[in-house]
Amino acid sequence: MGDTAVNKTTSTLNIPVRSKPANSRQAKWVEDRSVFPIYLALAKQFEIEIPFSQEKRNLPEKPDLELFDEVEAWLDEMDQRVAVHQLRKLLQTTTLNANETSLCALIHRHLQKSSKTNVDRDKVDFLLVQYFALCAPAKIYHKQIEPADVAQVMKPVLNDVDDTTLEWCEPLEQMIEKLRSFRSLREILKTNFIEQGRKVKETAGGMFYDPAALLTFVRFNFLLRRTFIELMHADLIAIRSGLSQLETAEVRIIDCHHFGLSATEPLAKIREVADEWKQPFQQEYTERSVNQTFEKLLGLRTDVERALEKIAPKTPEKAAHTEKTTSPRGAEASRSPARSAVIFTGTRTGVARGKNRANRSAQPCSSAVSVTSPDRLTLPLNPSQYCRTKDHAFVAVWHMPQLDTTSPR
Repeated sequence: MGDTAVNKTTSTLNIPVRSKPANSRQAKWVEDRSVFPIYLALAKQFEIEIPFSQEKRNLPEKPDLELFDEVEAWLDEMDQRVAVHQLRKLLQTTTLNANETSLCALIHRHLQKSSKTNVDRDKVDFLLVQYFALCAPAKIYHKQIEPADVAQVMKPVLNDVDDTTLEWCEPLEQMIEKLRSFRSLREILKTNFIEQGRKVKETAGGMFYDPAALLTFVRFNFLLRRTFIELMHADLIAIRSGLSQLETAEVRIIDCHHFGLSATEPLAKIREVADEWKQPFQQEYTERSVNQTFEKLLGLRTDVERALEKIAPKTPEKAAHTEKTTSPRGAEASRSPARSAVIFTGTRTGVARGKNRANRSAQPCSSAVSVTSPDRLTLPLNPSQYCRTKDHAFVAVWHMPQLDTTSPR
């Protein structure tokens, strides 16, 4: 950022540009060729007309002026037509997200627009955290991520950035600090962190694009998502363990009215529901819809625990234990695997760029849920094409992600 003095309260610095001149047609064409496959995939997935024949879709290294203008016009049109939730769905369900170069070019395309809409802002917010998830070294997933860690990973996108937290970003830092204390999904659902993060972003105006602010948003979004996934998988492990106990006891029917089903649901059906549990973040969503989805998960856990209580031996000692665990807090404390006891084993995926990127290839991998005692969840907070559990439950962070604070429009 050179010798420019930066006011850490009101700075509205523009994002650093690449070393090549922004008005260079060839530099712009290199970027267009990099993002073109993503836009083609978006058009196909959402049935948007593609004004290029099959032959013309393989863009040459050096275009003539007519082709250059045609591609630029179409990309601009697509930017206006594609919503952030559509971009999220594509990148979290295909291997296009594994291309670091294309993802970086897509971020630059939106950052370098002279006039940015709220949709552009939300796409930037989403894409930056996707890039961080793809490129962060494996050790990042085992620690409390600090601003300097984010600055290092995001350097290819944002260049050298002062990682000092801006004053107006302090609400995000306060929420990040609170995330460390949550021990159950129910606790975090009592907050409105998604909405609070969105409000900070929407009230920032042009200050959102200050590189230091972008670092804070990346860190907040990543850690919020990681916390949700850690806590969610603790509940899923408890549910699946309970179902296994019921199967061993030859229970065939359970009451699932807390989950929203009948009082006589086949156990095999509930096992299938638990095994196929998916994240609610690929379509349009609001904080309310996210909370409702996780409340259903907690309801399912309550139903399974009540079924276990019915088959438990009725001794004085067991009766006291049952009474203790009838409340949500008691049940969570006694039956839940601790947040720190949830581990995902597997291979992170992505593309290596001449660095040690934790053995990431662009192929899917399989992994197994187990209970152990690491400091942190080791799953790659990334889309379903990266990692799938052995019992068929998708682990999409980066998606969840994408649990993020992008607007649901």
